[in-house]
Amino acid sequence: MLSAFANAFRTPDLRRKLLFVLLIITIFRLGSQVPAPGVHVANVKECLDLASQGENAGLYSLINLFSGGALLQLTIFALGIMPYITASIILQLLVVVIPRLEALKKEGQAGQAKITQYTRILTLGLALLQATGIVALARSGDLLSGCTLPLLHDNGTSTFLIMVITMTAGTAVIMWLGELITEHGIGNGMSLLIFTQVVATFPSSLWQVRIGQGWWVFGIVMVIGLVIIAAVIFIEQAQRRIPVQYARRMVGRKMFGGSSTYIPLKVNQAGIIPVIFASSLMYLPAMAVQFNRTSNAKWVQILNDYFVVGSHPLYMAAFFGLIIFFTYFYVSITFNPQEVADNMKKYGGFIPGIRAGKPTEDYLSYVLSRITLPGALYLGLISLIPLIALVLINANQNFPFGGTSILIMVGVALDTVKQIESQLQQRNYEGFLR
Repeated sequence: MLSAFANAFRTPDLRRKLLFVLLIITIFRLGSQVPAPGVHVANVKECLDLASQGENAGLYSLINLFSGGALLQLTIFALGIMPYITASIILQLLVVVIPRLEALKKEGQAGQAKITQYTRILTLGLALLQATGIVALARSGDLLSGCTLPLLHDNGTSTFLIMVITMTAGTAVIMWLGELITEHGIGNGMSLLIFTQVVATFPSSLWQVRIGQGWWVFGIVMVIGLVIIAAVIFIEQAQRRIPVQYARRMVGRKMFGGSSTYIPLKVNQAGIIPVIFASSLMYLPAMAVQFNRTSNAKWVQILNDYFVVGSHPLYMAAFFGLIIFFTYFYVSITFNPQEVADNMKKYGGFIPGIRAGKPTEDYLSYVLSRITLPGALYLGLISLIPLIALVLINANQNFPFGGTSILIMVGVALDTVKQIESQLQQRNYEGFLR
């Protein structure tokens, strides 16, 4: 593997791409440390030092994760990549329900460019809304719970507007940096930026376990973490390959077809999306409690007791159930067995032993439903690891090995290594995974 790294940097074209990616990541991380105009840096740092970020983040722990901790520091890149993720998910859902967007998707590259443009516009709109909410919370002192120090130098309207515009512009710059990586570097730019922000908080989360629990627990966590990473790699690579045979056909004087291929159905076909959906919904009870803090209503107390504290069994069960539901839901809208069966029939393809048309569609639906179950259970169990750790070792909610962070790190790292390996193999070099 070390020789593969050396070969990657020895190839001029590949070396330029890798160095370009490192340069963009460096700029990205620098922007995540520059405070927005009007932020009282000393007070923010003191508030963050009062307790761990996992306890202070509260409702915003997921956004704070995707911003690499920049959210609670109120930097120019405070929103991170989260507005783009949300916009992309919304567009993917709308493609299924809006015929115009579905038609654009089928138009190929031109249609995809149009959908990408819609995603950018929606990203800026969501960034504007999120920046307004976060700056308003910073003005009122509710962004960092338990902190009474003013987070801004001035609570005036001009400072408010400047901060909102700065954070929204920061999101636009992040989108541009991600597209630069995709176009001129290696791998998917947005995924690499997400990976960078998640990895940025990983060492501090590990060190918090060491400080809070000691070296023995730290060592046990490291061993468990390596086992979890190995299991995640195994599941992420696992797939069911459905063989497809194409019949020979004569077009003019040329013979086409007669080849064999397969349809790869991954065990984790939905990726990280179900966890994000479920996490977003589980924030709603906490938001309802926060907006009704002065109320003595019974429903507020019930939500606060059972659905706000992540270590409660009812919270875990609801979170686990939502992940399974959204896994099936997202797979159903991203993989259409009828469309796949129709395309196979159109080009003369068939699954050995299965008739073309409706029987093929039924077979694909059957296999997909069976393979989605272990994938959904896998996502649910991995996502519960930080909550279980919260109970067993009293770790904060930024417990590093598990949940969204480990899925993102492993998934993006595998995808990027595969792309580097494919370029190495084109130049007759041995790849990373050999």
